Amino acid sequence: MKNIKEYNLDELKEELEQLGEKKYRAEQIFKWIYVDKVKSFDEMTNLPLELREKLKIEYTMCNFNILKKQESADGTKKYLFDVLDGNAIETVLMQYHHGKTICVSSQIGCKMGCKFCASTGIKFVRSLTAGEIVEQILAVEQDIQDKISNIVFMGIGEPFDNYENVMKAIKIINNQKGLNIGARHISVSTSGLVPMIYKFADEELQCTLSISLHATNDEKRSEMMPINNRYKISELMEACKYYIKKTNKRISFEYALAKDNNDNLKDARELVKLLKGMLCHVNLIPINKIENGSYSKSSNENIIKFRDYLNDNGIVATIRRELGSDIDAACGQLRRKNLKQE
Repeated sequence: MKNIKEYNLDELKEELEQLGEKKYRAEQIFKWIYVDKVKSFDEMTNLPLELREKLKIEYTMCNFNILKKQESADGTKKYLFDVLDGNAIETVLMQYHHGKTICVSSQIGCKMGCKFCASTGIKFVRSLTAGEIVEQILAVEQDIQDKISNIVFMGIGEPFDNYENVMKAIKIINNQKGLNIGARHISVSTSGLVPMIYKFADEELQCTLSISLHATNDEKRSEMMPINNRYKISELMEACKYYIKKTNKRISFEYALAKDNNDNLKDARELVKLLKGMLCHVNLIPINKIENGSYSKSSNENIIKFRDYLNDNGIVATIRRELGSDIDAACGQLRRKNLKQE
């Protein structure tokens, strides 16, 4: 059966037309799913009974089951969702002064192999569909009985390795008749898939692009992030400059600070040199210790010195507020799980 959440509004209108129904029914269904957040076709009470029965035959609602929910001391919530095929993914809800932010996963597992990430070493299974990406938001909103205001594609998986489904999900999320979350409130992170950065620039969306940089030279970055063996820093920077020129939007560079590795003033000077003149912001992340990981968190003193050096030399830098580390929900700590492991 087809997942009805796979369709944007225009596609849903075409589906309804093929079923011999009026197109306006699609808007009613869209509202029931994304505004009223119902979990069954039977709850769509302004649809004729005959249509509801037809929908039950043709489509599934793909409602994720919450297998486990943990809450951090800081209010961060981590969900383990059954994605209905024997696998599970993690999704994180974070509370900020500007609203509720959800960190969504885009794949079951990840191919990128970043050495500081908990998903490394776990078998990649498949990419999530657009409907499965969107369902993470719906399932959390249904659980908390409140609206999500910001989306970050920074969970399990490389979003640009699942490009088409991520773009489709963004358009469903962004639709004013659906979840109605503005593109400026959506951030997409990539480890540096250069061709996709050019493609994303040409989409001319208002979403924020985040680049996982984490090092300033090829030797160090390749050690931390194998993707750098495929696309060197020089290629990555050219793609970033193209993105900025095409969109006139600021890029957020993610930089995880690892003790005695990339956290000294020499690295800070190299980072200033690398990013000088670019419309950008650096998000410094105190690296989180993971099981079997070889990196450990930089000292608070080094993190502050690093930030201050960047700011003093014309690169806007902030330290990411650490949320959910006590429940392994912080940056780099999410894992893909198999239900048999639970």
